Amino acid sequence: MPTVGVADLKSDDFLLDVREDDEWQAGHAEGALHIPISDFVARYGELTEATPQDGRVHVICRSGGRSAQVTMYLVQQGIDAVNVDGGMQVWQAAGRPVVTDGGQPGHVL
Repeated sequence: MPTVGVADLKSDDFLLDVREDDEWQAGHAEGALHIPISDFVARYGELTEATPQDGRVHVICRSGGRSAQVTMYLVQQGIDAVNVDGGMQVWQAAGRPVVTDGGQPGHVL
């Protein structure tokens, strides 16, 4: 499965967060698109509308398990998708910003 490390992500990379609502509300990467894995198939169109033309989708969850499932699904659909290794836990540990919807500092559940 295609995988990328947090350190390899650039600030303008398209990020899809598939964690559940309570995890997202506690803290997320600024600018990420949030579609919980539990709603993913039903909300798939939101992703296809938001994905940049010929852009790569970087899929993230808490630790990499759920995002790996979504990444595999997206690759099967012909979308250029990669799993973010270690997820939001590694994102936060690497010092990347984690924010709430209001822009305040957040944390990873």
